[in-house]
Amino acid sequence: MKLIAAAMGLAASWSGIAFADGTLSQVKARGELFCGVGENFAGFFSPDATGKYSGFDVDFCHAVAAAALGDATKVKFLPATPSARFPQLQSGQVDLLSRSVTDTFSRDASLGLDFPIVMFYDGHALMVAKSLGAKSGKDLDGANVCTQTGLSTEVIIADYFKSNGMTYKPVVFDSRDQALAAFESGRCDVFSSDRSTLFAYKSALKKPDDFVVLDNTISKSLNGPVVRHGDNNWADIVRWTGYALIAADEFGVTSKNVDEKKADPAASAEVRRLLGVEGGFGEMLGLPNDWAYQVIKSTGNYGEIYQRNLGAEGKVQIPREKTLNALWKDGGALIAPSFQ
Repeated sequence: MKLIAAAMGLAASWSGIAFADGTLSQVKARGELFCGVGENFAGFFSPDATGKYSGFDVDFCHAVAAAALGDATKVKFLPATPSARFPQLQSGQVDLLSRSVTDTFSRDASLGLDFPIVMFYDGHALMVAKSLGAKSGKDLDGANVCTQTGLSTEVIIADYFKSNGMTYKPVVFDSRDQALAAFESGRCDVFSSDRSTLFAYKSALKKPDDFVVLDNTISKSLNGPVVRHGDNNWADIVRWTGYALIAADEFGVTSKNVDEKKADPAASAEVRRLLGVEGGFGEMLGLPNDWAYQVIKSTGNYGEIYQRNLGAEGKVQIPREKTLNALWKDGGALIAPSFQ
């Protein structure tokens, strides 16, 4: 909570900073999107040996660049640590954060930020050494818990232990790597993060079979991009970029067939509006009418991005089927409002 209070103070101190021309105007004038991403998390955001970033959240930045600038490559990626990410956005150092940030009441209402859309549904879980013999989180009374400062994990852990009448000792580190190394060495009994990330972390440990992710999920995490509060047009662009990816997935419009779909006079009216053939929807955002076509052509739809980074083609495999990250018509939570 101290971190939240400090960030509130920073938000207040920066409230006078003017973004009078709007973020879109600044991005266009610069010719490049400044996107804040995490340090290194395979599948979501990670640089290679040359410093080139890839991942699910990275591809969302490419999608926004394609929408705003007509060129998905016009992105500068800036590392945004948990403790520095909100000040970086508040001060205008980045145009948006795309690094699996979890939407919470206090972040949304007090930091001068907006969470336009949920792009990935998750929930916190607990990872322990098998030798501990724990079968569920309720077996962890008195445990040492490794956490990273600046994350919602700190509050989630505190709420979970308190609600179950248990005590714990937090062992806090500045970086994820420090916390994970301490856990692996046995300094802590528990390491907690979103379930999807725990499986990625576990696979990177020296002896992954010595550890287990407990079955119970202790929170819900709604993750997505973050923008500054007050620039409604920019928030709309970021939101509808996400919706365009989801809608294209639902309609079967892919990077491979998008030209065919755009030229097809028999395509549904909603697909034609999505691709800018009719409706003038781009003008409503201050963008060319084919902005969503540019997004899909450059990055693919939501399913293509997921498959490339978190599916069979990715460094980390996180099942999408029968989860909230499936489309609504397949029993998931992903749904886009109508393009009409």
